[in-house]
This record gives sequence, structure tokens and C-alpha cells, in this order.
Amino acid sequence: MSSDDLQSIVDELAERLQRSVAIDDPSIRLLAASRHFGDEDAVRVKSVLNRSVSSEIAEQALSQGIAKWTQPGNVVLGLEGCLPRLCAPIRCNGLLLGYLWLIEGVPPLDEPQIALAAEAATRAGIVMYRRLLLHERSKARHEAILRELVSSDSATKVQAIEDLRAEQLFSEHAVCLQVVAVQCVGNDGGPTAPQEVALEVAVEDGLRTVPEDTYLTVAHRSRAWILLVQEQSPSRAQLDALSHRVRSRFASLTDGTARVVIGIGSVVCRLDLVVDSYNQALLAVRTATLVPTTGGVARWGELGPYELLLRMPVENLLAASHIPALDALAKEDGQGVLLETLEAFFDYAGDVRRTAEHLLVHRATLYHRLKRIERLTGCSLDSGDDRLTLHLGVKLRSFASMYHGDTGPAVG
Repeated sequence: MSSDDLQSIVDELAERLQRSVAIDDPSIRLLAASRHFGDEDAVRVKSVLNRSVSSEIAEQALSQGIAKWTQPGNVVLGLEGCLPRLCAPIRCNGLLLGYLWLIEGVPPLDEPQIALAAEAATRAGIVMYRRLLLHERSKARHEAILRELVSSDSATKVQAIEDLRAEQLFSEHAVCLQVVAVQCVGNDGGPTAPQEVALEVAVEDGLRTVPEDTYLTVAHRSRAWILLVQEQSPSRAQLDALSHRVRSRFASLTDGTARVVIGIGSVVCRLDLVVDSYNQALLAVRTATLVPTTGGVARWGELGPYELLLRMPVENLLAASHIPALDALAKEDGQGVLLETLEAFFDYAGDVRRTAEHLLVHRATLYHRLKRIERLTGCSLDSGDDRLTLHLGVKLRSFASMYHGDTGPAVG
């Protein structure tokens, strides 16, 4: 086994100290572990079996500031059955790459043993930094190929297909391809740096729900997209698990001022058709952004009339969004309260109770607003034609606002 291998570093230190050793990545996910010497506790055993620890344990460890450490220190988690630990941060060129862990036993670790742990962490840092450089180069190469794969230029797309085949990234039997688009929304001024990092971490974490070596990703600031490549179409349960994990992970890493929405394209069977799934996923993301009833996740093929609206040429959509009745309403609705009320009323199929709950208003207030909307628009909400006109108009206005801003989900 090479001395430049993480496992050999862990095993060598464990044999010298006669204590079990483990190395985690910066998110407290296990990368390597030695055999046990009778010093293990329930947390170590579980982490080896599951290759990770619970979010509660990870958060407790990180809350002690270990991400800023430059020297080994003691960590006491205060959980039942969890022994104190020595944590040696793994760094190289100023980057935090992980943590080396030793369980404190009897007798406690002395200074020479701690120095050996620090030396092993330094060696591990060099190994992990080399891996990081190789990974980043490979990632950049694959991102470039994916961008070219969905290019509008035929020659560029053909070259991308040839490059993907030459890379031999996937099984020759993998014939089901599907794009999942991810978008960070909620910040008028664009995502903050922590939110950009949170999005990449969330996507990476979400991909742990799918088999390894069955995907490629592209990420840029507030946007990302994933190409799933499998022998069979990803199941609904798989896509639900991926979507849920990305959204929940992003929420746990941010302050709630932004959220993540997801659009899922259809399955295609050839690389030259990936662009179709890609475009569908982007349109689905727009729907997930604008339609609350999607729950933040929209699938192409399940969007109903929104698929027709989103296929309209931009200039036609912008022109159609100017409906006289809604223009009159907007003129008198300085804060946009009435338009918001009308959209919610339609989103909840005219259900007064659910609409009022969504808007956090009393039903009497909602009825008052609806009457005012009828007066200002000259439309009756009891008329099917008037409701259809207003409902389409509200959605067209929302979609038009997406094109006016710079919040589209395209990743190129």
C-alpha cells in the first residue's frame, strides 16, 4: 500500500499509538478508519458502519470552532456514550481539508503522541490537496463538456458527445439520461457568497442519494444542473429523495432568506437529446419558482397549462401579459396586495379558507379584497370566462416578470 494513501496513514498511526484513528472530510463524513484497539465508543462504531455521523453530532463538533483550528485540540461532545476526542485539523496551503480523530483513553494522549497525530494530519493534508487539485481539474473539464452538450451550435454539441464517450465516464449500458435543474431564489440582489457555497454543498450532498459514477454536474453562483445517467430511468422515489435532500441541506446551511427550487426534465435515451431534457428542466424550474402549489419541485410532463405558457416565444408572452383588466388593477394596487391575493386565490382553486391561511389574513379581509378586485377589474369571479382570463393574465404577468429580470435559471 502506498505511503501516500490515506488508509496507510491512518493504519500506520494506529499501530504506533495502539489506538483507533479516523479521518473525516470537512463535513464530518468518514474517509478512512483504522481497526479498533478496544478504545472505540458507540459513535465511532456507528460512523464506520454508516460512513458518516448524525447531523446532531456533526453540528456539535463544528460548533466548537474546529474548522478554524490550526493545531490539535480536545473535543468533548457531551453525548451519552461518546468519549472525548483529539481532533487534528488537516490543512494544506491554508485550506481546511478534513479532520484526523483519536479517541482519548486511559492513559490520556501525551505530547509526543499528539505530535505524531499532527504529523500524520500534515501528511494526510498533502494527499488530500493533491486529490483536490485532480478533482477540480476533472470537474472543470466535465463541466465544460456538459455546457457544450446543451449548446445551440450543432458542431459544438457533436464534439461534446465525442468527448463524453472518450472519457468513458459511464457504463456502456447506461441509456437513460435525465436533467435536474436547481435554482436559488429569494434574493433580489442575487445570492450571497455563503448561499453560493451552500448551494454547491447541498447539490453535492443530494447526489449521495444516487449511485456513484452515474451523474455529472454544472454549478455557477445561484444555479446548478445535474445530468443523471443510469441503466434504468431514475424512479420517482430516487428523484424525490434527491430533491428533498438538496432542499433540506440548503435550508440547514442558510438563514432562510433564500430557498432552492428544482425542475426535472424528461428521460431521454441519447446524448444528442440531453438538450431537450435540459430545456424542460429549466422551464420546470421557472414553474417551481412561480407556482407555490408545486411545493418547490416541478416535473416536466406534470405542469399542465404551464408547459404551454412557457413554450410561448418571449415576445408573445410579454405582449399577452398586458391584459386591460389586470393593468387597471395594478394601477390602483400600489403595494401589489390585490394582485398577490388574486394569484393565491387561483392557486388554491378558489378555496377561501386555504387562500386566507396562505395569506395570513381573516376570511372577511379576503372577501373584502376579492370584492375590490371585481370592482377594479370589471370582472366577476363567479364567471368562468372572467376567471380564466384573470388567471391566465396573472400567470402571464408572473412569467413576464421573470424575463424582465436576471433571475432565469439557465446555466451555460
